[in-house]
Amino acid sequence: MADIFDFKGKREPQPLWREALGQKLREIRERQGARLVDVAERAGISTQYLSEIERGRKEPSSEMIAAVTGALGVDLADLLVGIAGQVRHFQTARPVNRPGGPVMTTRPIGRPSGPVLMAA
Repeated sequence: MADIFDFKGKREPQPLWREALGQKLREIRERQGARLVDVAERAGISTQYLSEIERGRKEPSSEMIAAVTGALGVDLADLLVGIAGQVRHFQTARPVNRPGGPVMTTRPIGRPSGPVLMAA
C-alpha cells in the first residue's frame, strides 16, 4: 500500500476521481490527435460538457463515461487501469483553488501544469 503521509506525518488529501478521469480522457484524446468537438459529437454530448469532464469540473455518469470511451475507442477496463497507474505516481503536493477554498493536491512529477489529478 502506498504511503499517503508526508514527511511530517500529515495525511495528504486523496486525488479526486473526476479530475483523474478527466485528465486521462484528455490525454487519450490528444494522443489520438482527435478534436474535442469530434469526440463530443461521436459521444452524443455537447463540446462544452466534454470540456468540463476533461477539466475535472463535472462528475459524469457511468453512461457518459461509456459514451466518451466509446467515442475514443477505448476499453473501460484499460481506462481504469491507466487512471490507477497514474494516481500511484503522484508525489509533489501543491495548493489548488476549489469551491470552498484552496486545498493541497498532488501532481505527477515531470508533467506540465494543467488539470490537477485526484483519485484514490
